[in-house]
Amino acid sequence: MRSVHLNWFTSDEQFLFYIGYGGHDEDMYLHDHVDFSELVIVLNGNATHIVNTEASFIKKGDVFVIDGAASHAYKDPHDFRICNIMYRPDILASAGPDLRSSNGFRALFVLEPFYRNIQSSFSSKLSLPISGLEYVSSLVAFMIEEYADKLQGYQTMLRSRFMELVVYLSRQYQNQGQQGIQGNLMHLANAISFMEDHYLEPLTREQIAEKSDISVRHLNRIFQSYYQTTPFAYLLRLRLEHACNLLKTTHVPITEVSYKSGFNDSNYFTRQFTKVYGMSPKVYRREQFN
Repeated sequence: MRSVHLNWFTSDEQFLFYIGYGGHDEDMYLHDHVDFSELVIVLNGNATHIVNTEASFIKKGDVFVIDGAASHAYKDPHDFRICNIMYRPDILASAGPDLRSSNGFRALFVLEPFYRNIQSSFSSKLSLPISGLEYVSSLVAFMIEEYADKLQGYQTMLRSRFMELVVYLSRQYQNQGQQGIQGNLMHLANAISFMEDHYLEPLTREQIAEKSDISVRHLNRIFQSYYQTTPFAYLLRLRLEHACNLLKTTHVPITEVSYKSGFNDSNYFTRQFTKVYGMSPKVYRREQFN
């Protein structure tokens, strides 16, 4: 297996981004991405997509993201043409909170790449309808022209058009994600969004499940399947991370840190904090300010 670096495709250290068409007439070798993620849009034909050790069929209209942790390759291509967009994940940091908290964005650009790597049989992807693929193809063609011509302001233009593409694909995923794996990811994304918006408030599993349009049992099942943890363990992590920030940036009493972080029992907060971080909140704060 080969390891591929983004600077193989661009020498511009100030703009680590690449977009281009890919035509594969023969099998492509298995490789991983050392320092970038790749958005792939299948524009024509079909092939077998190998991710780690698992194979799945991909065809015209399919869209997916491969992150740096996964290895992948293409086999048995037939009239196969794709668009590759290679980017550093931090380019997505320019997305506004309205997009980052949307279920389609979370599912396609965050959850799918993560689970594609850790679950060998994971094959979820976005499948665009013809009208959607036509729109995406025209946007991609404009971006490739900008990238090739490199006129003044092209980097700003490409960032803007890339985010336009990300928004469009996220909306398409949200519209598609009603059944099967996509449905589970959408429910999970919905649960995570709700929890991240309300983690400082008292929350029950029933509330989280209701906001996710699923049963408590199904909520527990998909959290365990995708995150290998429980909704409450995820909630606890959010609260402890908030507590860490308060301990590092304020001098409010630890009891108040506990309450401000969503805990109604400061002793329970101290026990959980010590269990996770290997030191008490008091010691953690002292180390931060030394």
